[in-house]
Amino acid sequence: MLKKIEVSKLRVGMFVQELCGSWMDTPFWKKSFLVSDINDIQEIQKSKIREAWIDISKGLDVLTAQPAAPVVRAEPEPKPEPPPVKSPPAPKVIETVSMADELGRASQIVNKSKQAVYSMFSEARMGKAVDMGGAQALVEEISDSVMRNPGALIGLARLKTKDDYTYMHSIAVCALMVALSKQLGLNDEQTREAGVAGLLHDIGKMMVPGDILNKPGKLTDEEFVSVKEHPAAGHKLLLDAQGVSAISLDVCLHHHEKMDGTGYPDRLKGEEISLFARMGAVCDVYDAITSNRPYKQGWCPAESLRKMAEWSKGHFDEKVFQAFVKSIGIYPVGTLVRLESGRLGVVVEQQVGKSLLMPKVRVFFSIKSMSYIAPELLDLAGPGLQDKIANREDAAKWGLKDIDRYWLGDNAAPT
Repeated sequence: MLKKIEVSKLRVGMFVQELCGSWMDTPFWKKSFLVSDINDIQEIQKSKIREAWIDISKGLDVLTAQPAAPVVRAEPEPKPEPPPVKSPPAPKVIETVSMADELGRASQIVNKSKQAVYSMFSEARMGKAVDMGGAQALVEEISDSVMRNPGALIGLARLKTKDDYTYMHSIAVCALMVALSKQLGLNDEQTREAGVAGLLHDIGKMMVPGDILNKPGKLTDEEFVSVKEHPAAGHKLLLDAQGVSAISLDVCLHHHEKMDGTGYPDRLKGEEISLFARMGAVCDVYDAITSNRPYKQGWCPAESLRKMAEWSKGHFDEKVFQAFVKSIGIYPVGTLVRLESGRLGVVVEQQVGKSLLMPKVRVFFSIKSMSYIAPELLDLAGPGLQDKIANREDAAKWGLKDIDRYWLGDNAAPT
């Protein structure tokens, strides 16, 4: 039986079914957990959370000395037959906001999500079942951020270090799957499922030895075979968990399949590969090649899309890939571009309903004078502005470093 209590009445040994508040306000990534340490209670009481649902069938009840009677939530009784006809839930409506408005919130979500994924994957490595309630709450926050402004969280998730690559990659693919689902016109439930699948797609890498996973040089044939076993290993881990959907299982096992049948582990081809696995393949590769890895520097976002377009005929579903490009833009956030005016700038934001060729760009360097200029934000789709993107550019060619700070503005990269 569930009881709703004030957090001041929590004690060690209680089973918390749910904390009443936003996931971002809670100090824990799991939705449900046993209170095993007084520090857990102190963390909850220091947060913005004021009430919690406890399950007294799984843990301790409130002390009988407490004068206030708790609100009791009884289990729902069986509905009479025939069941009433229910209307489908209304689609979730989230208002879009500017990059500047979303970056700070997205940064908080990325940082907390990284800690959550680290905990989730570490528990999987130790043989514990995946907590799907926690995973779904995490995906909900990521999804809401992407709906408000996809460039913010997707851009932040690209800024990885070699030490947190696997965890940040999972967050990035989750966000990319949500954005792609929206572009493909999938419904809210399918979008959530795609996000969860993206979050869990690489959980099998927890079974790959760390010295192989983080090797700075080229893998031997034997080591590559070990890495290629991660989809099957992840699939087995997820089979042991409760509440994992068929979509997550499929994406985990088949996100390395290719349309021409040369992928792994089952060498599926064409329509044998599900839509969600085809989506996973695109999102996984994009984030992998745009990220700095132990063995190579990541390509710029626009260059990555150009490379993927070359591979798309045999590797990717071309319609899915085209939708992916529309979801993040021809010049994704963080791309260095040269304008016709002879200035260099970084793409800051895509603009909903406007041309993919006319994003917002923050210029900061003059090719004519070969010197830095005062940063200026340009809306290339704005009235009266004649400047246009002439080409994407390689930062190394111009000796430029740390160009991400020009689209991050005052918001720090995730730590």
